[in-house]
Amino acid sequence: MSSQLPVAGPAEVRAAARRDLRVERRTVVGLVLVNGLASAAGLIGPWLLGRIIDTIQSGSGDVLSTVDRLAFGALVFTVVQTVLAWWALKIGYRFGERTAARVRERFLRRTLALPPRVADHLPAGDLISRGSTDAAVVAFTLRSAVPEVLVALVHALFLIVAVLVLDLRLGLCGLVSLLGVGAAVRWYVRRARPAYLAVAATGADMADVVASTAKGARTVELLGLERRRAEVTEAAVARARSARLSALWLRTVLFPWAEVSLALPVVGVLLIGGALYAKDLVSLGVVVTATVYLRQLVGPLDTLMLWIEQLQGAGASYARVEGLADVPTESEPAAVHYADGDRIRVDNAHYSYTGARDVLQGIDLVVQPGERLAIVGTSGAGKSTLARLLAGLDRPHTGSVTIGGTPVADLPPDQLREHVVLITQDQHVFHDTVRDNLLIANPDATDEELRAALAAVGAMWWEDLPHGLDTEVGDDTELDDAGAQQLSLARVVLADPHTLILDEATALLDPKTARQTEQSLAGVLRGRTVIAIAHRLQTAHDADRIAVMEAGELVELGTHDELVSAGHVYGRLWQTWHGETP
Repeated sequence: MSSQLPVAGPAEVRAAARRDLRVERRTVVGLVLVNGLASAAGLIGPWLLGRIIDTIQSGSGDVLSTVDRLAFGALVFTVVQTVLAWWALKIGYRFGERTAARVRERFLRRTLALPPRVADHLPAGDLISRGSTDAAVVAFTLRSAVPEVLVALVHALFLIVAVLVLDLRLGLCGLVSLLGVGAAVRWYVRRARPAYLAVAATGADMADVVASTAKGARTVELLGLERRRAEVTEAAVARARSARLSALWLRTVLFPWAEVSLALPVVGVLLIGGALYAKDLVSLGVVVTATVYLRQLVGPLDTLMLWIEQLQGAGASYARVEGLADVPTESEPAAVHYADGDRIRVDNAHYSYTGARDVLQGIDLVVQPGERLAIVGTSGAGKSTLARLLAGLDRPHTGSVTIGGTPVADLPPDQLREHVVLITQDQHVFHDTVRDNLLIANPDATDEELRAALAAVGAMWWEDLPHGLDTEVGDDTELDDAGAQQLSLARVVLADPHTLILDEATALLDPKTARQTEQSLAGVLRGRTVIAIAHRLQTAHDADRIAVMEAGELVELGTHDELVSAGHVYGRLWQTWHGETP
């Protein structure tokens, strides 16, 4: 699997943008209409200015009264333009907020729908940067760029049409002078997309390196890898810096070129208009009006130039956010209906993380419904890897792991978690109330059921919380690792899965509490299938059967008494552990 999630192509991004616009099509139409009215009102002022100049120049009639009326009209239409422009921006910003929320929600849904194997193997930095930095860029663009760009586009279009209608020669002169702007934008756009994609990718890589280094800080310190991790981090920072400098270089070329090009239309119209006026081919008022129109055109074009640069980065972020839709998904099989005869079966399963060598070799195992199975073995024997296969987080390269006859890894996430739950020592507590942290597992649970679930795992500390189940974790109280682990186990009780796989699930608890918690869980989950990676042999002693792993192979399988009597791997482990236990 690639270390990075897919990135949507330009066609996919355009299709997604069109879908978002279609949802808000009435708002978009209203935005364009109101902005068009604002732009039309803005054209009247320069035209009246030209009329004022021609009236003063002609000197005929009541010049002062005529100028006063024309000036008052220009003032009125300026106020009208200001109000309509404010209204258009208000509509645009509301549209942007709603669309930004829709994009974020779509990203969250796609993230939660990722196949477990994809989510588990994905570098955290890539997904974090897409959900935070990239989503924030897209949201900012939708809030600000869409209304401002639409306003600028409509305003520029009205100004161009107005100057062409006013005098075709002056209008064409101004448009020809804008060719430099078009050339600058074309040069920039052709190079910007790959540059900004590189910025986003190197940023994600840097975030992943920093996150993994911080998470593994103890391991880095223990193994003396500080220098190596520093070099890896510096290399990631250097790549990110190089990508950002490349994008910055494009901007340093675009903006000076564009600034010079934007000044050319006014200069060209003044020169050509002056020559035409000198030959009495056009009035002075027309030249001034055309000049003012083209001078006003600099504003929206300058806005568009600024947003063109921003939109390239936003387009790259949009492509990364939408890239989640391209993650391969598997067809959903028919629902599994459990019966007394259904069981978990592992047939000749082989698995390798790298493809170089198998860490599991030819595993054959049948777990009966309602059975308590303990998996024991030395560190590195393959216990946790087998647990991942049983939980559907990984798929065997050869052989199969099935439940009720269906490959576990083929089950859709929502159905899989209803029937098979893997609990490790890693857990997450949400910044919310204790009640809401538990209701994640069973939204319909009553307070009585929540309290019973906490009691089942020995989490009676909830009674001492300032607001009971309504206590905010992170605000009103802080849970230590043991408390967070008990909260995680209480969710398991509420979820009531068909099969529970425990991999060091009580490792953060002290031995006495861990023992009590395991016994309580056994009572609550009686009749359910429980598979425990047993790091304490007392857990194995209580199991119905024990599977012994060694060097990736299943070397023994039987009850505690049978394996102790055989005197092989488990027997030696038991004698060693029992001999050291008072």
